[in-house]
This record gives sequence, C-alpha cells and structure tokens, in this order.
Amino acid sequence: MPAPELALTERFQSAFAQAFGEEFRDADPIIRPSQFADFQCNAAMGLAKRVGAKPRDVAQQILDAVDLTGLAETPEIAGPGFLNIRLRTDWIGNQAAELALPDAHLGIPAPDHADTVVIDYSAPNVAKEMHVGHLRTTVVGDALARTLEKLGHTVVRQNHIGDWGTPFGMLIEHLLDVGEDGDEAKLLESDPNAFYQHARAKFDGDSAFADRARSRVVTLQAGDQQTLEIWTRLVELSKQYFHRIYDMLDVTLTDDDLAGESSYNDQLEIVAKQLEADGLARISDGALCVFPEGFIGRDEKPLPLIIRKSDGGYGYGTTDLAAIRHRIQDLRADRIAYVIGTAQELHMNMVFETAREAGWLTDAVEATHVKIGSVLGEDGKILRTRSGTSLRLMSLLEEAVQTARGVIDELRPDLPEDERAEIAHAVGIGGVKYADLSTAHDSDYVFDLERMLALTGNTAPYLQYAVARIRSISRRAAEQGVTAGPAPRVENDAERALALELLQFGPTLEQVGAAYEPHRLCAYLFSLAQAFTAFYDASPILKESDGEVRAGRLALAELTERVLVEGLDALGVRAPQRM
Repeated sequence: MPAPELALTERFQSAFAQAFGEEFRDADPIIRPSQFADFQCNAAMGLAKRVGAKPRDVAQQILDAVDLTGLAETPEIAGPGFLNIRLRTDWIGNQAAELALPDAHLGIPAPDHADTVVIDYSAPNVAKEMHVGHLRTTVVGDALARTLEKLGHTVVRQNHIGDWGTPFGMLIEHLLDVGEDGDEAKLLESDPNAFYQHARAKFDGDSAFADRARSRVVTLQAGDQQTLEIWTRLVELSKQYFHRIYDMLDVTLTDDDLAGESSYNDQLEIVAKQLEADGLARISDGALCVFPEGFIGRDEKPLPLIIRKSDGGYGYGTTDLAAIRHRIQDLRADRIAYVIGTAQELHMNMVFETAREAGWLTDAVEATHVKIGSVLGEDGKILRTRSGTSLRLMSLLEEAVQTARGVIDELRPDLPEDERAEIAHAVGIGGVKYADLSTAHDSDYVFDLERMLALTGNTAPYLQYAVARIRSISRRAAEQGVTAGPAPRVENDAERALALELLQFGPTLEQVGAAYEPHRLCAYLFSLAQAFTAFYDASPILKESDGEVRAGRLALAELTERVLVEGLDALGVRAPQRM
C-alpha cells in the first residue's frame, strides 16, 4: 500500500523520464504537503537549471507528461512553477479501506533491510538517586526503541549504568558497617542519595574509614572474590530502585538490558594495547592517550582522549571505546544510537573518530549521538529543588500522578476507585513523557505540569481524550446494535481530511525511526486528533439516520482510534478506556 508521497513520486519520476530523457528518472520530484492543495511538486525550479528552460515552462512539460489517472486530479501550475496536486477522493477512500485491513499493519512499512539497532539510554548511577536529568534520556530512548521495533528492526537496549569506580570503595565499606539487613541498607532501594551521602560524610570525616575505603577500591579492582560478592549485592539493591522508577515511567528496560561500566572491565587493557600497537595511542604527561584527528583545544594543541591515567586506572573514555567495539563486533550492530546529554557531544565525537581510526567503526555502521537537552524550571534554569539540589525523579512523577488524580476525581467521581487510579497514572505519567517527547530532543524545555496535563493543545491528555471519546462512541454503538461498516466512509471534506491524515501514519513512523526524532510523531498525532475533532463536529455518527453512512463513519472513527493508540504506544504513552 503506497503512501501518497510515494505513489506521486513514482508517477512524476516516470514523467521526468518521458519529458526530459531517461537520465532524469531518478530526479527528486520534491513532493511536499501544501496549504493550497493536498500536495505540491516543487521539482520544476531545480530541473529548469539542468534542462536550460524557464521553471514555468518546465512545469508545463511535466504536466503534459505526468499520468495521474486514478490517483489525482489534473495539477495546477502556481507561482514560478509549483504544481499543486489534489488527490482523488476515491483513491484516498480505497487507501483508507486497505489501511483498515488486519494485515495492513496500519500502513507501517516493512523495512527493506531489518537493522540491528543498539540504543544506549537511561544509564543511572548505582547508589545514587535518579534525578530529573535522567528523565529525557530514559523517555526518548525508550520511545525510539519501541518505534524501531514497530518498524521491524531488531533493537538491543543497553542500559550503561554507572556501577564501577572509586566511590564503590566507600559504599562497600559503609554497607559492611551498617549491615546488609539494616534500615540504612534499605535506603539503597528507597533513597539511594541518603545512603551515598552518609558514606561520603564518613569518608570525609573519618580518616580510618577513608583508608579502608581506598583499600577496598584496590581489592575490588583486583577481583577479590569477597569484595565482588558485596559489590554484587550493592548493585542488586540499587536495581530494585531502578525497577521502581522504570515501572512508574512505563518504560521497557529490564535487567537483561543492563550493560554497566563493569561489564567492560576485562576489555579495557585489551583496548589500550590494541590502540597502542596500532600507533594510535601514546604516552603524554604520564597518561596513555589517543589524539583523534580534527580535535584541537583552545591552546591550539591536539585534544587527548585519555585511555589509561598516569596512576594506571582507566577512565570512562576507555569504557566507551570498549563498549562501541563490543556493540559492533559482538552485537553486530548496523546502527548505534547514544541517547545522552548535549554536553557529551565533544566526548562522543572523539570516541567515534577514535573507533573509526581503529577500524572498528566502518561505513557499514551508523553511530549517532542523539543529543538530549535539559529540563528547565520556570526561571529558565536547570530544574532543581529550592535548596538547589537536583530534583528527584520519583518525586516529580508522583506529583504528576497526584495532580492528575485530583482532576480525574473532580471530573469523573462516578468511576470506580481503581479505575480512577489507573487513569491518573496514565494521564500523569503520559503527560510528563509526551511533553518531553513533543519537544525536539536536543532542545531545552520548561517543566510546566499544568500545561502538560491540559486537555487542550498538543498534550497527552488531549490525545488520550480523543481515544476515550472514540471508544465511548463504539460502546454506545454496540448498545444500539450499530456495527462499523466493512470500510471507512470517505466522502465529505471532513472525512477526506481525516482519511488523508491516517495515510500519513506509516511514513511518519518511518521518518521518526530514521532520524531519531519522536517529536515528529507527536506533531502527527496531534494533527490527527485535530482532524478527528473536525470530522466529529461536521459528520454525525450515531445521530446519522442513513445506516450505511453511519456504519462507514463509525469505521473511520475506529480506524482513527487504532492509529492513535498505536502511535501513543510507540511513544510509551497509555490510552485509558475512559476519561
């Protein structure tokens, strides 16, 4: 089932070959949506330079050659050579009918080649609270994973948690002091920051404890069995906390996706030796460094990526190199997406370039830094508590659900308690996630809970309400013995506009998966919901006296519900049955 743009592209490229010669067949017809028609062909200006003619004359030649039989009405030439195209309503109707078939997958295209896509996202630190800064990487990464799977790709989630390094000496010693079964140890599951701060205070104020902590780091890195067992239990306690956050956020990460820094320990020396043997790494000021080509510091000297520190320890640059090597050589990645903060741009670019120079990252593998912006407060600064500390993510999510619950209790006191709780979770968490996803991932945005939970505008509740509204129509139709027709009705302007929006679902999802831009899907779903509202206002369903028209409009509404739910699911947003 070709999308409108694809169907038009094929017809216009045939016209280019007929009008100007076979060598023009592959020219891009530049088919774009138009405010003056359904679509516009903008190729005449570019082709005019190649054929040496005026753009309007070229547009006329294209018009004379193009065969749009059964697909569109005769285009009109506008301006310097634009071709305005209005699709045939019956073609739109036929495509919508095909879209509704069970095996059509709502128009989601099967990939020409199913890629293995590794996505690195979330990456909290063991024994530390997840704060608002972790929201975006977790939500964006999970939406991309869901979307790519819907497109038929194999997704390998990699949760690169911080589970290694010098702080673990003091954390292990503190755990041994307080006992693994004590109340203090339970803070690792409920308030990991408190556990960390208590350990840090002892480290700073008790020299004997600090000495023990430093010694413990040495035994940990040396692979001491007893120390590793304690470290494992420490990580296990923190994983319970991660699960609480991920369950609250409705994200798909599991223990199977954990690929912490520690998992690369046995590869760090191998990586360092290979880089040194290949002549890429050399000693500089006592440290083993690579100097990837093209990176110059403010002092006009080459920037180093430290592989092994002067004290013999390895930094996170080495871990990242071991990780990308593993993802290419062992996981067989075709594409790798690093969903991490914009501040890491320079570091990631240096890692990518080093991996290229080492021969690991070839042209056959696409590595992308999906840059993540910041969440801001109303003052335009990084969102923090009044005391200036990072805002706990769980507190923020709980507030969203609590706020949504207040609204639901006021609007729908008739619903059962458990259903109101379920709706509040879907609306509160969905509102937070959608507000994040609807903003370009590399842009900052202001956290505004009132706007996030509004029933109007480009918000999750607006889309969720559209779904609930259609489901309500379907329930009432069933009570009245009305069933949907075999195909959606596409006759009047409102039906036509809604059906045309529905046909854009597959192409939009494909764009999101290719460019890693979930905000495009949000914009599409909002436009679709608006088109449904206009359709519903202009085209009565259950009040329609003509049975065939009523059944066809119900079929169109129910197809809209399916697409909205599938789109929201790609974003990780639930759609309640009632609101």
